[in-house]
Amino acid sequence: MISEFNIVDSRAQFPILERKIHGKPLIYLDNGATTQKPISVINRINQYYADENANIHRGVHFLSDYSTNEYEQARRIVQSFINAAHEEEIIFTKGTTDSINTIANSFANTFFEEGDEVIISYLEHHSNIVPWQMVCDRVGAKLKVIPIDENGELVLSAYESLLSEKTKFVAVNHISNALGTINDIDAIIAKAHRVGAKVLIDGAQSIQHMKIDVQAMNADFFVFSAHKLYGPTGVGILYGKQKLLNKIGPYQGGGDMIKTVSFEKTVYNDLPHKFEAGTPNIVGGIALGEAIKFIESVGLELIVKHEQDLLEYADQSLSVIEGLKILGPDSSRRSSVISMVIDGIHPFDVGTLLDSKGIAIRTGHHCAQPIMDFYKIPGTLRASIAMYNTKEEIDILVEAIKKAVSLLR
Repeated sequence: MISEFNIVDSRAQFPILERKIHGKPLIYLDNGATTQKPISVINRINQYYADENANIHRGVHFLSDYSTNEYEQARRIVQSFINAAHEEEIIFTKGTTDSINTIANSFANTFFEEGDEVIISYLEHHSNIVPWQMVCDRVGAKLKVIPIDENGELVLSAYESLLSEKTKFVAVNHISNALGTINDIDAIIAKAHRVGAKVLIDGAQSIQHMKIDVQAMNADFFVFSAHKLYGPTGVGILYGKQKLLNKIGPYQGGGDMIKTVSFEKTVYNDLPHKFEAGTPNIVGGIALGEAIKFIESVGLELIVKHEQDLLEYADQSLSVIEGLKILGPDSSRRSSVISMVIDGIHPFDVGTLLDSKGIAIRTGHHCAQPIMDFYKIPGTLRASIAMYNTKEEIDILVEAIKKAVSLLR
């Protein structure tokens, strides 16, 4: 691991950053949606399809055995990265959304009864709202919502009042994708466990911005996507405590998740395969392992410090723009996201003008419509930071927003 962060070396690992957009150097600030991929991950994907491609867990020939070993090694890399106690607690999925749907349905099918209660929060991405609405409608459970204050932070006193002996499950994000708010998940988890509820933490926006230790966290389930972590799309992770995963049934049926099948009875496979029906995204899992190795070679702590320095610099630099407001808490309680509104100007109009300068940001509700409804706005202008962004890019962003404001007012 290197001893200090080198932004030049970091940027050199990402080929897409050499691209020009509308004749301008690409400034990519849409990392909350997906991160760019380092050359090591791109090469690993190419290598797999060129030299290793075969289905896994089902063959005795060399390529099948080799691919199986590489895929299972990636599982162990993920286990170490989040400090899971057992490798079978690491389930490969299609992404965060798939992981949440798996737990919502599997847990509900096993444990939910009519009248049970599920708690989510106002800060959730739609993928941590809709699956629970669907499950509650199906089983007759009640969905409750933790409110937020004007700073975009959860009102934990209200959360305590929502908890009761009827609370069966709590599902909240670690970091809000729309505001960047860092939630006090230690308190949320501890309070839920005191009433016997189980907890899922959506780590889609935290896995790349802070060290995750699922054992210290003590969440029952933790989920994230590879593509937010410099890996490929179409693959994600569901971590669950071994005892709980053994108790709940699988969400999907098919190949590889069984021990035996007859027309009379099917016996499910052991963990983790019980939850991995069908041919998985083999290369995606392997490439996720490669992405984690890349991050560890740079040093996650160095990356986090660099990103936090940029966030503070961006907040300060943007504060000079008249009529611009950054939603959410201050940078000490926020991570990676600058979610902005500008008086009298629609975010889409600003985003379009920024694109003409080669600046990629996100506009809209960010799949978090309840937050926008809370603030009574159509959406925000969201810049989200990654390891390869620079202060110079922030300066260009600020000047471009100033010019856009002057043109649109």
